[in-house]
Amino acid sequence: MERSRTPRLSALATLSALALVALSACAGGDGTESDAGAGTPVSGGNLTFAVATDAGCLDPQQVGSSDTLYALRQTVDSLIDQDPATGRLIPWLASSWQVSDDAKTFTFRLRAEATFSDGTPVDARAVKENFDAIPRLGGLAILAQGYLTGYRGTEVVDEHTARVTFDQPNAQFLQAASTAALGLVSAADTGRTPQQRCADGVHGSGAFTVSGYRQNQSLTLKKRTGYGWGSAASKKKGEAYLDSVTFNVIAESGVRAGSLGSGQVDAIGGVRRQDEAVLRRAGARVERRANPGVVFNLGFNNARPLTRDARVRQAVQVAIDRAEIAEAVFPTGTRPAASVLSRTTPGHTDLSGHLTHDRARAESLLSAAGWSASGDGVRTKDGAELRLTVVSFSNAGAYQSALELVQQQLKDIGVGLVIKQLQVTQFPQTLKTGDYDALWGGDLTRADPDALRTLYSTHLVNSYRLPAGELDTVLDAQARTTDTDRRDQLVARAQELVVEQAYVVPIVEQQALIGVSPKVQGLTLGASGGVRLHDTWKK
Repeated sequence: MERSRTPRLSALATLSALALVALSACAGGDGTESDAGAGTPVSGGNLTFAVATDAGCLDPQQVGSSDTLYALRQTVDSLIDQDPATGRLIPWLASSWQVSDDAKTFTFRLRAEATFSDGTPVDARAVKENFDAIPRLGGLAILAQGYLTGYRGTEVVDEHTARVTFDQPNAQFLQAASTAALGLVSAADTGRTPQQRCADGVHGSGAFTVSGYRQNQSLTLKKRTGYGWGSAASKKKGEAYLDSVTFNVIAESGVRAGSLGSGQVDAIGGVRRQDEAVLRRAGARVERRANPGVVFNLGFNNARPLTRDARVRQAVQVAIDRAEIAEAVFPTGTRPAASVLSRTTPGHTDLSGHLTHDRARAESLLSAAGWSASGDGVRTKDGAELRLTVVSFSNAGAYQSALELVQQQLKDIGVGLVIKQLQVTQFPQTLKTGDYDALWGGDLTRADPDALRTLYSTHLVNSYRLPAGELDTVLDAQARTTDTDRRDQLVARAQELVVEQAYVVPIVEQQALIGVSPKVQGLTLGASGGVRLHDTWKK
């Protein structure tokens, strides 16, 4: 028997809804101003948006960087959407859906009028071609591939009905179907190589298309004429208001903030604490949303000689003063992490007792592991120094100074931190080689606790080289169960395992922060922090 999942919220998504309600409440907190009552919307004009980095790829199914997805999300639609205010799963390309009782089969009824930008229809065949191709995309598509774990195939029931089947229950898939990683592209694109798709782009069904791209400089979007199948969350029906949107890469945060203040750009990403005063003086507002998912962290390569020892990882975990970092570096309202999942994620468990700053305990753990204090301040063992190489990518932005503060805190207990900064385009190769003791950042924004499986299952990419064991069993089980109470228990156990073993060290809970000119109205953030531009207009 199948249960209807038309716009009414499904049991599988209940926890996501509860979390997103709390998340929405956070979004309206200090520093965010409403643009309600700003006047009658008008069509036309260009919006200029400054971001810090460029991922170097034009395929949303292969991009994980928020800076690049701010643009590319506008070019692809998803089967369903997640209402930013309530967390409810609502129609988009699919007008209705059904889920089998065992959560193995998902049947989507598609809208008849939607087309991709190459003119081909968004039909059941396109859904099949997309999901069949994703497992072949390679290393850049780790999010999409994780969402389709156990994928058996898609049946084209009729032109507008697609039935997606998995080998085992996949409770997280319905929410995953609302993400950009599973945004649909033309069937013609699915036959191209991952490299071709990244370099040349794809044909989505979104309200905008890519009209120009200069790597590490700019990406330009053009309004798609005739668009008329927006998400149920969109206020405007039909085409977008804006004629075009230009995303310029400006690496320096202060320059981005200054450009917004002077009117050279209309919006900026990556707002930092030191930018807030500049924006206030300019009359700009800050759109903010507490990110659900995995928190900002220091993620260990658990296979490296120095970080294979749990006592070393645990020492680093309690040596870090999260409150100091949150207050000194991160934007106003940032909270120290209390678990590896943020408080706005379904199934979050408060493990702050394991994350309390305790220098004496850190030193005791290192001594027990055989690391002795030395004259130059860095502990030694059998003639080797306790120096850890941490890779930080350019899109970490403001958080480079946070890493430098971590470096100082660890120096106090005799751990040397060598910071190696790389370009974001080097991310895939770095993960492949594993040439690092730890990665700085490592967060994943998603309104579902299955974000843990994406990052920490040894059955997937396993960037942190975790050992196979109980964590795999728990993560697989939470992805399969349709019992929300049981899933809560499994997700809680997964968090305990990650934190107790210090596989990664939680630092702070992230916020999506967008600085917006007072001339810009209707720019909002999605359920997972992405920018929504369909309803955006300029005075």
